Amino acid sequence: MNWECCWNKDVIAPEDCPNIQAGDEDLLHSWHRRILEKCFDCPRFKSDLSRFRESGHPLAPVLSIVHEEHQRKKAQIQSLVSFLDNKTLEVRFLHELGSVLQSSVDLEEVLSVALTAITAGKGFGMNRAFLLLADRDLGRLKGYLAIGPRNFEEACQAWDEIASNDMDLQTLAQSFQKNKLTSERAKFRDILDQLSVPLSAEDHILIRALDGKHPLLIEDAFHHPDVAPGLAHLLGVDTFLLMPLHSRNRRIGLIIADNCITHRRITEEDMHSLETFSFPVAFAIERASLYDRLQVELNRVTEAGNKLKEQQELIVRMEKMALVGRITSSVAHSIRNPLMVIGGFARSMLKTTPASDPKRGFIESIVSEARQLEGVLDEILNYSDSLYPTRDFWDVNQMLENVIKDLQGMLLQEGVECRFDPDTSLPHAYIDIKQVSYCVRTLVMNEIDGHSKERISIQASGQSDGIRVSIEYEGHPVAREEQLDLLLTPFASTHEMGAGLGLGLCRTMLEKQGIPLDITASPEGGITYTITLPIRKEE
Repeated sequence: MNWECCWNKDVIAPEDCPNIQAGDEDLLHSWHRRILEKCFDCPRFKSDLSRFRESGHPLAPVLSIVHEEHQRKKAQIQSLVSFLDNKTLEVRFLHELGSVLQSSVDLEEVLSVALTAITAGKGFGMNRAFLLLADRDLGRLKGYLAIGPRNFEEACQAWDEIASNDMDLQTLAQSFQKNKLTSERAKFRDILDQLSVPLSAEDHILIRALDGKHPLLIEDAFHHPDVAPGLAHLLGVDTFLLMPLHSRNRRIGLIIADNCITHRRITEEDMHSLETFSFPVAFAIERASLYDRLQVELNRVTEAGNKLKEQQELIVRMEKMALVGRITSSVAHSIRNPLMVIGGFARSMLKTTPASDPKRGFIESIVSEARQLEGVLDEILNYSDSLYPTRDFWDVNQMLENVIKDLQGMLLQEGVECRFDPDTSLPHAYIDIKQVSYCVRTLVMNEIDGHSKERISIQASGQSDGIRVSIEYEGHPVAREEQLDLLLTPFASTHEMGAGLGLGLCRTMLEKQGIPLDITASPEGGITYTITLPIRKEE
């Protein structure tokens, strides 16, 4: 019998078999492999087999059965190989996903990875996914994040972008979190805001799915008896999958996934794969949420510790200042009486001493020095009083106008221009009016040194944290940094005959009331004192 196929030849030439392709040259000399890999599928072999059956040979039926069984087994093996390949990819994908989820405690990163895994072609390949989280404080299941296209053009653009960039799952998720997380949330905001259901609504399909243990596939949603028409129209799809997220019997949230663009059927295998995926996602979300709460509590504890440390330092300073106050008060009272006697006699002698008397200059010097010492004593006694401030609500505009009025004569004598425009919209400040008035008066007088064309600008403005009062000296020489520090040092000053408690006393008074004192120097010339007065009582 003349055979059409080359199965009966041990060695063949390339032109003898039409199924031999480039790279199959080794089959030319391997009769056994050529029959199994090429001949059994060759039309020529099937023709030879048909002719063999027609010949009536007793082995013909047996050979046909063997050939059919071989072909069936080969198809089964190919199907199993394909199945195993898919499972290998799925296991590899789940391993990669699990590694990312286990290593992250950032909630946004976890959610980006989870939703990217659901919608990526390298993942589960769904078109769109919505994440709803259970808010136990509000008692609601609320839409939190979504990912996917809203129309076919947007889907094509996204698929082309993914195809042109061969990125793994983690890189895709990082790119999504960095570049698209905010825009995707804003794009689906109208849907996410309406995906809000009370956790107590047990009859609602979303809560029923959340309470369940397995994914729930909703088909024919527009006519489904358990699906509210509003939910189906909101999602705009007829078929979608509800996947609950549970961690240690705690309801974490729900994922809604669909194929709104491709309309590919959601299979049992898809549901099984997503069910396997749900537990690590739920656990990672819970862990990231707990980590965020831990960070908030840690910040609170740290802030409380810092405040406690500040209070301890303040108590130590108060104890020191109380001791200093008692000493200075005792010394001041001991000096005041003899000083008043000396000053009184000197002023009395000055009135009766004619201008031509050569001793008049000495008496004037005594009167001047006594007046300066009396001013120092007033500062010392004010320092003692500053340890116990008495606060109430006062009009800041009226306080500043009274201070300027009291200093008007001295300002005119020194040739200093002082400007202040009241702001009638300011609330009352909670301060010790006596101490703050003294501090403002000291701040105004501190930098006056008799230079011509000096100008002082006083402003009061409302701020979120209180009333900001600034005293600016225009045209004042630029202060060096060490001079600014020296200004707040007790018994120190930057110009002659100014030694005393000075701004150090003001800072002490203001600190007692929780009022900060800031000093800044402008490079163009000028110095500004700023205090912020509280407008509320401390709790």
